[in-house]
Amino acid sequence: MSLQKACEEVYNSFQQTTNPEYAKVASTIRTVTANHQATFDLSAVIQPGNSLPPFVLPDPTGTPISSSQLLDHGPLLINFYRGSWCPYCNLELRALQKLLPEFKKRNVTLIAISAELPDTTVETKSKLELEFPVLSDVGNVFARKLGIVWKQPDVMKDLLAYTEWKKRYGTEDMEVVVAGTFLVDKEGLVRNVFVEPNWHERLEPQTALDWIDAL
Repeated sequence: MSLQKACEEVYNSFQQTTNPEYAKVASTIRTVTANHQATFDLSAVIQPGNSLPPFVLPDPTGTPISSSQLLDHGPLLINFYRGSWCPYCNLELRALQKLLPEFKKRNVTLIAISAELPDTTVETKSKLELEFPVLSDVGNVFARKLGIVWKQPDVMKDLLAYTEWKKRYGTEDMEVVVAGTFLVDKEGLVRNVFVEPNWHERLEPQTALDWIDAL
């Protein structure tokens, strides 16, 4: 099953619920998603041909990892995910893990980045059995430079209360990345970009492989 098909099944299952309480939540999420799609400025997202801003971000152990040391090994495939509470993000991370041997064959380093604290990324890496680096961009400092940060409306605070947001992110500002994938060549130039404000639409990992093969 394709990643997109799996995401659609999760989305449709929730949207078609007959539980009145869940139906109300589903309706709110549809409205929020539509507004996000209508207002998010895709033109502000870093574009192919631009240099990737340098970063130094901690891994789950707190060890700082720099973009320069990663690029020393070759091209870089960066996946931004909203958080481990997001079912679509978890599906995407698992799908990327399945193709990790193919990325390695092509000498490409795959990494995932979210604003979650290292203590949370430890759990994410273990739960999903991820064998690639998962880094913490606390406060979305790096993501903001790429133009992919979104402040969720207040209505989402109650809907996501179960995530214990402050414990997970170290803040209560409810900002998340707009999930996306970026291919950066070994010179540090962004070559391909996929960013989609409709958060249940994701890039197929096979498409990322096609990007790499075209380098």
